[in-house]
Amino acid sequence: MSAIKNWSNDDKPREKFMQLGKNALSDAELIAILIRSGSRKKNALDIGRIVLEKSKNDLNELAKQSVKELQKTEGIGFVKAITILAALELGGRREASEVKQKLKITSSKDIYSFLRNRLEDLNHEEFWVLTLNQANKVISEYKVGEGGISATVADPRKILKKAIEDNASGLILCHNHPSGNLKPSQQDISLTNKIKQACSFFDLSLLDHVIIGHKSYYSFADEGNI
Repeated sequence: MSAIKNWSNDDKPREKFMQLGKNALSDAELIAILIRSGSRKKNALDIGRIVLEKSKNDLNELAKQSVKELQKTEGIGFVKAITILAALELGGRREASEVKQKLKITSSKDIYSFLRNRLEDLNHEEFWVLTLNQANKVISEYKVGEGGISATVADPRKILKKAIEDNASGLILCHNHPSGNLKPSQQDISLTNKIKQACSFFDLSLLDHVIIGHKSYYSFADEGNI
């Protein structure tokens, strides 16, 4: 192992960042900057590479890791684990914020792009709702239910109450399947039909119900089930 301080400036992650810009750095080099220092046996870049390898070099998989899981890597303590996960969370929030600023829902893909960072990395189910105005622009997004690995409970009354408070014209349901199986359960179908029927009494349109898995999704509207 060679300590990073002994490397040429062109190879040091921080110096490379300053000279060539953030886009010139690999994921491992960016992680090395976050964790700042290595261990007795490995430098920060080596540790960054190991962290990525354990997540199959997939940042989405890395974001799913818990603090305890990250700490199993030599050289990653509590503070470094928190720092890595916080940086990934900020990146996800930034992407969601950029999408929301220009977001007009025109397709199921727009819904997936907007909510994937909230739901794709979870190991449990969550149920979210988007409320929209007449121009199909998002008014607000909010979580209405949380469950275990295979099921969640969403209260139709809570869903409709928020939509009415937002003076919304339409709403979209969205939840995740941590298993990756995108096929709607009977509970998913029943809830969708119940919400659709309830919306008709309040002059609301249920535009879609999207199920998010790993890098993919299922749309009730696309499949003709709404």
